[in-house]
Amino acid sequence: MVNLGDIRRQYTQGRLDEQTAAADPMTQFHAWFEQYRGTDPLEPTIMTVASVDAAGQPWQRILLLKAYDENGFVFFTNYDSNKGQHFAENARASLHFFWINLERQVQVQGMVEKISRAEAEAYFHSRPRESQLGAWASAQSRPLADRATLEAQFAEVSKQYEGQDVPLPDYWGGYRLKPARMEFWQGGEHRLHDRLEYSLADREWKKQRLNP
Repeated sequence: MVNLGDIRRQYTQGRLDEQTAAADPMTQFHAWFEQYRGTDPLEPTIMTVASVDAAGQPWQRILLLKAYDENGFVFFTNYDSNKGQHFAENARASLHFFWINLERQVQVQGMVEKISRAEAEAYFHSRPRESQLGAWASAQSRPLADRATLEAQFAEVSKQYEGQDVPLPDYWGGYRLKPARMEFWQGGEHRLHDRLEYSLADREWKKQRLNP
């Protein structure tokens, strides 16, 4: 067994107070996100997205947050991927943001829904051309014989769309997670962390402190 019990860190960056935190969690998220982005992280939009398959098995993967507003959090993927199939059967999902340099975490639970075709088109055509072609070349999450096969598929679609715009595949688009619960975590000394939970009931957010 690899014993990691001696690896410890004290969390002393700050505090999270329910009296001064925003009444709306998206306002609080925006404030924290802007502070985090100001630290010049390598990948500011990185997040973990969790889904549940038909057998009840949770899955997680890293994706990039591409937009957020009062309606929720937007990310993009192949609808035929594992997560797309999970969401088709069970729209409940969770996001997790870990901002270690600020000693903060944010978790979000809610339901996902597909964004409009127009929104997907706008984002898809803002991507680098190679990424657009990659969406056609890859049957995401499906078995693949080898790397050479993937590169051959990419070369084929590159030739197919040479000299023309790359269309949005029918199986590719975005999801919006509409939050029903959000939790903000600020690391605290002696493991006395600050945890603030927002839960949505009757279209109003209730805010309360949780034990660490």
